[in-house]
Amino acid sequence: MPYRIGLPHYANTAPLVHFLEAPRGVELRFGVPTELNRWLAEGEVDLSLVSSQFYLEARGALRALPDFSVAVLGAVYSVNLFHKRPWDELRRIAITSESATSVRLLAHLLERSGVPAELEPAPVGLEGLESYDGVLLIGDRALTAYAGLLEHTPASVHDLPRRPGGHYVTDLAMQWFRATRLPFVFALWATRAGEQPPPEVVALLRRARREGLGRLGEVAAAESARLGIPAPLLQHYLWNFRYHLEPPDRLGLAAFAEAVGLLGPEEYWSV
Repeated sequence: MPYRIGLPHYANTAPLVHFLEAPRGVELRFGVPTELNRWLAEGEVDLSLVSSQFYLEARGALRALPDFSVAVLGAVYSVNLFHKRPWDELRRIAITSESATSVRLLAHLLERSGVPAELEPAPVGLEGLESYDGVLLIGDRALTAYAGLLEHTPASVHDLPRRPGGHYVTDLAMQWFRATRLPFVFALWATRAGEQPPPEVVALLRRARREGLGRLGEVAAAESARLGIPAPLLQHYLWNFRYHLEPPDRLGLAAFAEAVGLLGPEEYWSV
């Protein structure tokens, strides 16, 4: 059987996969985060990007690669709560089924600020604001919805207004940063415990990441064409990510584990 690698097809992972070519004996399989989590747990893939929530819940059943992550320090721009009422007035929120980590982060932030909102799974976009106070979107849908609310797209995402198109937009990673001053780790590369990835596969992933970050303009141009978002915005968006699981990222993940009641995070670094 080929060695199977699970990947999400989102813009934020494009620097990791744009130059990734599977050699003979390696198969790439794409899915949304919840699918990738399940595929790894059930043995349908051998190595995968998995959500941090899933990784922490596994309690040692997974083994993380020591220097890979998808994390941010501050705003992420693609894990957004779009809402028509101020944060403190939220009561009904439609949540995505694509990412358990983003949903758990939202629940924590609401609880932390004393907002008694109900989270209801619903596969809706911004049209859901007709029925809900807020809609949680992630990945490319969140990024394109954000850009679509703007009357014009500025050269830098730092110029984006807080309330484009009459809607509030709360960036969950920025909310986390304001509360903790730490990065937020959305995903990790992981295998099942006891299953060491082949060194040549890890080297392949590292080469693809190095090439993607070194040629970020090309990656951004490709994602710009795919999503219909101006390349300068895409390039700034991608430049914002942290892909190496450095010590501050580990501290952020440990803080998230503690915040959501998953104790003993240090034991998970079985790398």
